[in-house]
Amino acid sequence: MNVVVCVKQIPDPADPGALDPESKTLKRDGKLILDESDSYGVEMALQLAGDSGEVTLVSMAPNGEVSGLRTALAMGAAKAVLVSDDALKGSDALTTAKVLAKAIERAGSYDLILAATESSDGYTGTVPEQIAEVLGLPSVTFAKAVTIDGTTVKVDRQTEAGYDEVTCPLPALVSVTAGVVEPRYPSFKGIMAAKSKPVDQVTVADLGLDAANVGWAGAGQEIIEVAQAEARQAGEVIEDDGEAFNRVVGFLSDLKII
Repeated sequence: MNVVVCVKQIPDPADPGALDPESKTLKRDGKLILDESDSYGVEMALQLAGDSGEVTLVSMAPNGEVSGLRTALAMGAAKAVLVSDDALKGSDALTTAKVLAKAIERAGSYDLILAATESSDGYTGTVPEQIAEVLGLPSVTFAKAVTIDGTTVKVDRQTEAGYDEVTCPLPALVSVTAGVVEPRYPSFKGIMAAKSKPVDQVTVADLGLDAANVGWAGAGQEIIEVAQAEARQAGEVIEDDGEAFNRVVGFLSDLKII
């Protein structure tokens, strides 16, 4: 089985991010790391592909950045396609989906595409489903378990009330939750091997896309202002004098929780 995994390389969350004063977007000019949410998709892909299959990574990042990709390659992925082009700066979610869809097609034949539910620095939660629509594939979201049965993928789809059992034909795109598997740590052997694994770096033109339709030029949105979130207000401390439960019940009642 050949599995493609969409992975995002993001600024290290441990290092406070900075905004570009002109574009009002997150600066991505330093080292980027593998988004932790995508490590679950990589691990799931490696388990599904087994020894007879292959895992290919697809990513979009500025400045030819490959640090995050090398981490996923060290986990066991075979190769990667990286789309890096200055024209992509400012791309919205739909444009990103269109670019990644083209990169997936460039990667070759596949049986399954995996992605995280959402990225840790964007949180739109729409890109995987948009990719599926562009490629004309069935899509299953919020997968907490994924198995393959012949030409069918079976998914336990997480819901507020539990999970739904969903099946659909392959090829398909599945977005996975953080609990789907436990990602492995790259071994020293894997880290060394990752240095020589192929990363096909391509531009917008290589994918047959028009630069006038991507980036800020093709975005359907504009960032007007970025403001600090309101400071969290201090809560109320209730000391139990034997009747404190009445105040708690009243508080919950005011919120219409009970």
